Amino acid sequence: MSDDLFDELGIQSSSKPSSSPQQPEGRAPSRKALRKSKRKRRFRRRIITTLVLVLTLGLVAGGGYYAFTQIVPTQEVATDYTGPGEGSIVVTIPDGATGNEMADILVKKGVVASKKAFVKAYNANTNSSQIQSGTFTLKKRMSATDAVAALLDPRSRADHTVTIPEGFTKAQVKARLVKVAGFKAEDVEAAFANTKDIGLPDSAGGNVEGWLAPATYTIPDNATATGVVASMVQKTKDRLKEAGVKESDYEQVLIVASIAEAEVNDPSYLGKVSRVIYNRLGDTAGETKGMLQMDSTVRYGTGKTGGIPTDAELADANNKWNTYVHAGLPPSPIGNPGLEAIKAANKPEAGNWLYFVTINLTTGETLFAATSAEHQVNVAKLTAFCKQNPKVCSSGSSGS
Repeated sequence: MSDDLFDELGIQSSSKPSSSPQQPEGRAPSRKALRKSKRKRRFRRRIITTLVLVLTLGLVAGGGYYAFTQIVPTQEVATDYTGPGEGSIVVTIPDGATGNEMADILVKKGVVASKKAFVKAYNANTNSSQIQSGTFTLKKRMSATDAVAALLDPRSRADHTVTIPEGFTKAQVKARLVKVAGFKAEDVEAAFANTKDIGLPDSAGGNVEGWLAPATYTIPDNATATGVVASMVQKTKDRLKEAGVKESDYEQVLIVASIAEAEVNDPSYLGKVSRVIYNRLGDTAGETKGMLQMDSTVRYGTGKTGGIPTDAELADANNKWNTYVHAGLPPSPIGNPGLEAIKAANKPEAGNWLYFVTINLTTGETLFAATSAEHQVNVAKLTAFCKQNPKVCSSGSSGS
């Protein structure tokens, strides 16, 4: 440490003359003077050590504070807009989105001011878990509380939800897309015919029947009929792959699945009915002569979706889907089957059945038989049921 610093601190340096009287030249310092000199040197060392420690601690504290501010982020302020917002913007919430993910989307779109404000409002609303995926029309600069409420309000949705039940025909699908989704009938028909853009396989022969996967679809306001139909076809492809169906068997499996699904209302019978169909196709020289003889196919050819065909309808050879007259599979599926029917058609249950009949159209109880004689016994049970329940039988399906 410099002597100047000692001067500033009021400490006398050993390099400067002492104010005490000088010893005569040639005489050794007294013991008292030596002790005093040692005390001064010790004092100076303590001062130096103290100053070094203070400076070191200052540097450590400053460096620690800098590191802390770099490692620990600044606490986000829960800034929030006030009021219901202004203007409008379309926002899409993906399926399975969490509150945090919704917040990120809404902040990016300018709907809410901060992620923290939205998450706080989301957690405070006991109904927030009921927010569904889809497209919404919201306002910009909304309060977080109002944003959560808007996502829960069905009136904020900018899309339509359309449900296609299993077994619906393409005519029924078209009617629902027109009624619920608001498409024009001619646009839906054009989409059905646009085989390239909807991705319809060549094996379908240009017919979308069987390829319009039953499911619930969310349809945005800006959706096109072609886009929606394409998503249905793609879902059917996905299900065929999931069921392990060979691509070369796609159309056949869809035909069998659609018939099985139309014949019974209890999914537990799908595997057995599918087996009956395949057994009959191979029984060309036997009792059935390769004919399916199924009411559901005849109804489809007449444009009906229920009831038991009349004798005239059963004898109509002009109906290409009349499997009482024409051997083999009909030219197309007779409806749009679900995943379970597709699985059953691809891997049917083992058995030698050639016949089946639903003997109770209320419960769906169905009996299977390997011979015509056994089948007639079962048919008698259906006849007895219909005598007791004529109204039920006038709108039901009996089997083969």
